[in-house]
Amino acid sequence: MSPTARPGTVPDQPLDEELLRGLIPSTTGVLVRRGVDFAVAEDAVQEALLAALRRWPEDPPEDPQGWLITAAWRRAVDVARSEEARRRRQERVEAEPSPGPTAVRDDTLQMYLLCAHPSLSESAAVALTLRAVGGLTTRQIAEAHLVPEPTMAQRISRAKRRIAGVSFDQPGDLATVLRVLHLVFTTGHSGDLDLAEEAIRLARQLAAVVVDEELAGLLALMLLHQARRPARFAADGSLVPLAEQDRDFWDEGMIAEGVGLLQAALARDRLGEYQAQAAIAALHADAVTAAETDWPQIVEWYDELVRLTDSPLARLNRAVAVGEADGAGAGLVALAAVEESVPRRVAAEAHLRERTGEPERAAELYTEAARRATQLGERDHLLRQAARLNRRSPLGPSDASH
Repeated sequence: MSPTARPGTVPDQPLDEELLRGLIPSTTGVLVRRGVDFAVAEDAVQEALLAALRRWPEDPPEDPQGWLITAAWRRAVDVARSEEARRRRQERVEAEPSPGPTAVRDDTLQMYLLCAHPSLSESAAVALTLRAVGGLTTRQIAEAHLVPEPTMAQRISRAKRRIAGVSFDQPGDLATVLRVLHLVFTTGHSGDLDLAEEAIRLARQLAAVVVDEELAGLLALMLLHQARRPARFAADGSLVPLAEQDRDFWDEGMIAEGVGLLQAALARDRLGEYQAQAAIAALHADAVTAAETDWPQIVEWYDELVRLTDSPLARLNRAVAVGEADGAGAGLVALAAVEESVPRRVAAEAHLRERTGEPERAAELYTEAARRATQLGERDHLLRQAARLNRRSPLGPSDASH
């Protein structure tokens, strides 16, 4: 947007889709507060959004919010008129608002809370959030989750039906919203949609209207992980472990933003799990080389994370950190307290066994971990680790020279 542009106006070409999608929560909120059913309102706003994407590049409105509200309102009225069962609602919504500026209440938080309602499954909450708050199409969401579009459409429709009776002003659980956003981030990307970037955008949008330490911690965590993304894969597409990444490829600006958010949140002394995770990510980001990583402090943060969550995954990662801080033997002792069913536990043991001088056992464990891996990149990496150890003869050149 140019420095002289009036707030809320659409900038010159090209169309700022992020600005446009940022208007969706408040637009939907206006329709719901005027008596439109949430499911109808969400569909109407989605159609208005698509119309805006087609028309605004050639004919941008002076009042984008008002344009979206009017377009969505007309669609909602059409639906009300066409459905016999909605005759009473039609009487409330039939009269179109008079032209002019529209008083808009910021319903961003309420929309997040509604789409992450506790009655919804996590997958349904993620899908509904991406569509009703993020403004993404059903096709985009389906491609990102690698499911057919009709399957995703049914999932979203069921979610909207489930929350149909929920009052728009009913208090919700911000912790559930944060969990949903974290799930969006960890899904990654597929098709033409990068869900990691979308999760960051949604978290920023929410942070603009909500002051919460854990929200700041989650946004910091996302930024710190996303900053390492350019170094996470080699030119051939293979996964590059953190210790082997070229840190020159890390995004320093994103790291600085994440650390700043984290420090401000920690200063308010209301520690939560996302802040603890972000602190661990910040310590990794702070190390100039892998060898300079402050593993003792990372162990301390994992202690905090285990205290906060008692998560098996946190205990697993703590065991790996102990192995780096106090030696692989100590790491194996810590790992013994982690259930074997925990994802990536076998891979962690393989790493620690290799460091204790058990290459054959480590190779077996890497192979088993690859068999259990759910992601192709992770599986290929583990198989390469097993192959590397299997190529070593019992007495390699360095051993024979002694």
